[in-house]
Amino acid sequence: MSDTRRRVKVYTLNEDRQWDDRGTGHVSSTFVERLKGISLLVRAESDGSLLLESKISPNTAYQKQQDTLIVWSEADNYDLALSFQEKAGCDEIWEKICQVQGKDPALDITQDPIDESEEERFEEIPETSHLVELPPCELSRLEEIADLVTSVLSSPIRREKLALALMSEGYIKKLLGLFRVCEDLDNREGLHHLYEIVRGVLFLNKAALFEVMFSDECIMDVVGCLEYDPALVQPKRHREFLTKTAKFKEVIPITDSELRQKIHQTYRVQYIQDIILPTPSVFEENFLSTLTSFIFFNKVEIVSMLQDEKFLTEVFAQLTDEATEDSKRRELVNFVKEFCAFSQTLQPQNRDAFFKTLANLGILPALEIVMGMDDLQVRAAATDIFSYLVEFSPSMVREFVMQEPQQTDDDVLLINVVIKQMICDSDPELGGAVQLMGLLRTLIDPENMLASTNKTEKTEFLSFFYKYCMHVLTAPLLANTAHDKNSKDLQEGSTKINPVCPDNFQTAQLLALILELLTFCVEHHTYHIKTYIMNKDLLRRVLVLMNSKHTFLALCALRFMRRIIGLKDEYYNRYIIKGNLFEPVINALLDNGTRYNLLNSAIIELFEFIKVEDIKSLIAHIVDNFYKALESIEYVQTFKGLKGRYEQEKDRQSQRINSRYRRDARSLDEDEELWFNDDDDDDDGEAVEKSRMEEDFSDSYGKYMEAKKGAANGANGANNNGKAAAIPPASPAVTPNNSSTSSVKTVALPATPVVKTALVGLVDYPDDEDEEEEDEEEEQSPRKRPRLSS
Repeated sequence: MSDTRRRVKVYTLNEDRQWDDRGTGHVSSTFVERLKGISLLVRAESDGSLLLESKISPNTAYQKQQDTLIVWSEADNYDLALSFQEKAGCDEIWEKICQVQGKDPALDITQDPIDESEEERFEEIPETSHLVELPPCELSRLEEIADLVTSVLSSPIRREKLALALMSEGYIKKLLGLFRVCEDLDNREGLHHLYEIVRGVLFLNKAALFEVMFSDECIMDVVGCLEYDPALVQPKRHREFLTKTAKFKEVIPITDSELRQKIHQTYRVQYIQDIILPTPSVFEENFLSTLTSFIFFNKVEIVSMLQDEKFLTEVFAQLTDEATEDSKRRELVNFVKEFCAFSQTLQPQNRDAFFKTLANLGILPALEIVMGMDDLQVRAAATDIFSYLVEFSPSMVREFVMQEPQQTDDDVLLINVVIKQMICDSDPELGGAVQLMGLLRTLIDPENMLASTNKTEKTEFLSFFYKYCMHVLTAPLLANTAHDKNSKDLQEGSTKINPVCPDNFQTAQLLALILELLTFCVEHHTYHIKTYIMNKDLLRRVLVLMNSKHTFLALCALRFMRRIIGLKDEYYNRYIIKGNLFEPVINALLDNGTRYNLLNSAIIELFEFIKVEDIKSLIAHIVDNFYKALESIEYVQTFKGLKGRYEQEKDRQSQRINSRYRRDARSLDEDEELWFNDDDDDDDGEAVEKSRMEEDFSDSYGKYMEAKKGAANGANGANNNGKAAAIPPASPAVTPNNSSTSSVKTVALPATPVVKTALVGLVDYPDDEDEEEEDEEEEQSPRKRPRLSS
């Protein structure tokens, strides 16, 4: 058998009973040695990889649907479909399948032969042979027909036999004729039987039956049968809704009659599935899989037929025309929204082409217009369209908005329009604002900029965003914290947190959304957000919200600061220390009192992080300024741990200085005479040359004793004759208030008085160190006093 190649899409049915696109390729039928039979092969058109290899089994039921589809099941809950680009290709492959199975290609379904287990089952049920012998289609036999249809649903083989019988005898149209008779006679019993029959026929799950039932001639009668549910006292009025209430709106006249028919059919079948039929039970979930497929492929066909350039050009021309009435524009926007929703059924490459077509026709400029309208429904529909575009290609949207500043004012930039709509959302729950915030986050996420062919996209777009858009995003935050801009008394400021808008729930929610977006920026935009925070003193303004009566908003402000500290950037740390920005956080902790809640835990976690990561500059700042206010908190060891870290660092600095002193002292042991014969006025800072003086021990010892005596006398007048060495206050080895009149310098510590350090290094008196530590503590204690607001 020769190979026949046709372009197809391969679909598989997933667990949610939705069709997943597996790719596009070319199908052929050929003998596969490994499978020992004729098989369907689909190779991807992109790289030639094998998308599908399926043996045409004599026992597999294949279905041909809508002239371009072949559907079959290979195992339980594993359905496959080939969607052909051309009807001719579908017909050829169908003929190959029927040839292998020995079936007539004129039929739209092949029948499973009965295997041994089914034969045994049929032997156990003698009346099985009557399944294909349908009773005459008469009013008096409706109950018998209903029982027959209901009884076959448990067996796949009997469902197949009944479906073939219904199709071969034109039985469906005869049943629908009886429905009209029963309705004219108001025969409720007969109508209830017809409900059971039609529902059972739908559950046969056969596309060939659906083609008949959902034709223009039959579908309204099918809906009519489904109105008479025996469980209802009064029948539903589904036909009245479909014919009178539901209106088909043509925003642009559709001249293609086939397209109009397909749209009507899809809407009505979707209505049957979603509204009329009851939610299937666990045992019935697979009964309507073909109905789902029928709707899915209808939508694919509608989108393909609507992608007419002339038609879409007219749609967008009216959408952007200022003369278009608001009601007409509303219908156009809703049409485009539905169009985009239907496009989700397309395979990826076709969906890409679809959105590129929309972009070329001007969808984004049109969205700028409609998103600024007062009509809430129009804005909501425009937001949905925008979300489809952002999901499809954030880079395409970014490229468009970066070209706008050359053509328009900042106020009407698309991203600023989106931000303003987010800020002005009238929904008390801010549902629209949450959706828009997610779209903004996608647009400013550097992660989806990395794969762009334009390597400078990240830098260019972020520069654009912070130049033209960031001030719009932060405007509500800055406005609602304006009173405390220059205030240091946060408790007083807490009574006036919101001078422009009241501190209500909706405003707090909006500020929380803005803070969430800014926190995202801190995590992902290093340079741009850092510069913005410093220039606007943004963290100080955010921390004003720590006083909000809404705890979730205070937590958002705290989370913003936590992300900043989490970066462990000394640039940020110096900014926090200089601005004393821990004060509102510690005030919030103290105001929270002994309550054990999320705010308490989040603040403690912040300090715990600083302790665990040993961020020295912040630890020193916290202990120096706030420890007295925090030392009473003993239910966690965080603050004692911070104090311990602080003391360890002081000791480490002290030991480092002492070790340098002692290292110099050992050099003095070797070169005493050089030290004490050197010129006291030598200020050039050069290293002392290491050499031994050829003098006897007694002279050296005498000079040493004289130097020691002179050093003791010099210490008494240190305050009048010299300045303290530039030693960090954490060092216990050198008292800041003591210095020598000598100006001799060493290499290691050029500014350190030589005589004093030499004595400390040569003769280490514990009592002297204790006195020096006491003096240092007295000197340092004023710096540790907390500067908290009262």
